[in-house]
Amino acid sequence: MIEVTIDSIRVSLMSQHRVAILKDGEGERYLPIWIGPCEADAITVELQEMEMARPLTHDILATTIVELGGAVSYILIRDLRNDVFYANILVNREGERLEIDARPSDAMALAVRAQAPIYVEEKVMEQAGITPEEDIEEDLDGAESNGVDDKDLSVFTNFVDTLDLDDLDSDEEQE
Repeated sequence: MIEVTIDSIRVSLMSQHRVAILKDGEGERYLPIWIGPCEADAITVELQEMEMARPLTHDILATTIVELGGAVSYILIRDLRNDVFYANILVNREGERLEIDARPSDAMALAVRAQAPIYVEEKVMEQAGITPEEDIEEDLDGAESNGVDDKDLSVFTNFVDTLDLDDLDSDEEQE
């Protein structure tokens, strides 16, 4: 198992979904997991230590576990099948270990409230983990325009050269 931390919650520009970015504590790998906006808000509220007038669902779950004599030991993102992540919440209660199936987003929201560690199975990190590329500037060795060569822009240059800008000026004068 690999211990991870919640590095950030990102917003997709294409949808209302969010991405939780988990960072490997030992290395440079990241695990992005798509989550819903409600779960993202629940995680963010707790990470930013925002005060809420009333408890959220994950607050109630955390309180219930404690009131029933349990403690959240950790959560484990245990599997990835058909692009769906699976997680378990591990709770200790009176010497008994309980494994509760959960969506990773709900498990993460509970983990931040219980201040419990988050783990990912190695096989899941191997399947879906990413390693950011090294600084792109180092790889370019002085290439112009952040790695875009002038010849790469030739198609755009050709297009701009074909524009008849004289017509544009005459249209503006007519208005």
